[in-house]
Amino acid sequence: MSRRSMLRALAGGVAASAFGSLALPGFAFAANSDDPVQQMLQSSFGEASDGFDAGPTSAASVRTTEPILSPSTAMAVEQAIAQYSDIVARGGWPEVPAGQKLSLGMQDPTVVILRQRLQVTGDLAPSIPSSSTFDSYVDAAVRRFQARHGLPADGILGDTTVAMMNIPANIRLGQLQTNLVRLKAMSGSLGDRYVMVNVPAAAIEVVDGGRVVSRHTAVVGKIDRETPILNSKIYRISFNPNWTVPASIIRKDLIPLMQKQPDYLTKKHIRIYDPAGTEVPPTSIDWTTDQATKGYMFRQDPGDFNSLGTVRISFHNDEDVYMHDTPLKDIFGNVERFDSSGCIRVQNVRQVIAWLLRDNPDFPRSRIDEIFKSGEQVNVNLKPEIPVFLEYITAWSTPDGAVYFRNDIYNRDGVGQIALQ
Repeated sequence: MSRRSMLRALAGGVAASAFGSLALPGFAFAANSDDPVQQMLQSSFGEASDGFDAGPTSAASVRTTEPILSPSTAMAVEQAIAQYSDIVARGGWPEVPAGQKLSLGMQDPTVVILRQRLQVTGDLAPSIPSSSTFDSYVDAAVRRFQARHGLPADGILGDTTVAMMNIPANIRLGQLQTNLVRLKAMSGSLGDRYVMVNVPAAAIEVVDGGRVVSRHTAVVGKIDRETPILNSKIYRISFNPNWTVPASIIRKDLIPLMQKQPDYLTKKHIRIYDPAGTEVPPTSIDWTTDQATKGYMFRQDPGDFNSLGTVRISFHNDEDVYMHDTPLKDIFGNVERFDSSGCIRVQNVRQVIAWLLRDNPDFPRSRIDEIFKSGEQVNVNLKPEIPVFLEYITAWSTPDGAVYFRNDIYNRDGVGQIALQ
């Protein structure tokens, strides 16, 4: 497998799989469309699973309620650093041969090496005897490993899982050390209620009173259109919104597309307004030039076809990014979910909305459901505003000792071997 192929395979490992306890008794850590609107809506990569039709475990299935941004997480990472330092000192772990797909019931000499690899990181108990049979113990251990690394926990050993297993121990140790600094910087008082988006995991935590009350799978920015890392406050919820097309999409996507499909904007219910605010037809724009970027506004009507779905969650920032719904829910089942232009699409966004408006007597759940059903455009300003943290955490541990890794998708860990390039 070439280095680039390995990196592409590793990219498939970033999914919002379960973060829950994987403890093993007696071991320290518990067990491309040319259409920019379609690109806004639907991920182009959904085939990275080692199983034929396996999908990632929903982030909502997490059992632990401990937030990633908590002092206990930082302390657990310190313990994980000690454990991984010992693993590195002992020579790391064996490399698992790639190029074949193994699953429950199969026999192969590779399984002997696989067992050794899984025992080093505690996914397989050391008391389990060696064998070349892919038995139920190995199946459970592979699933544990996959869940810890954000892969579909299907128990199938394929190239994606093997690529993750063969990242050297010293690289993983470096990730833990880098992320400990990030976690310590964010482990102080963050408020009683906040939302945290972990960009490399493409996952969201809703935290209330020091515990996670819900987790949500997300879609975040592409490699060349990154979701920014920032701290802010959510100030507005917009029901049934219009979508104002960002300047970057106008320049990079709409102009080339209109040269090929002159009726594209009309089909997508996107209107054009000149600098004076007057609606103009697409034929008034010279699409062979950059005229469309000179003060024009492109706005998509609200409706089932709208790229933002039924709701937008706005927070203060200079990057023009926000959280929103999407009309195509299947994208949340994709393994790789780095496909937006920087904004964050939220699975089960209505649960987040209900939580944000929990203390607003004018918007009980029945009123929220009524707004969604009617299509009424309503803007609600939050009082008080709710903190939101867009973070970059690629390695963390939980108090039960489980250690988790995600890919360094934006190459910010300083470890290029595990970044998607």
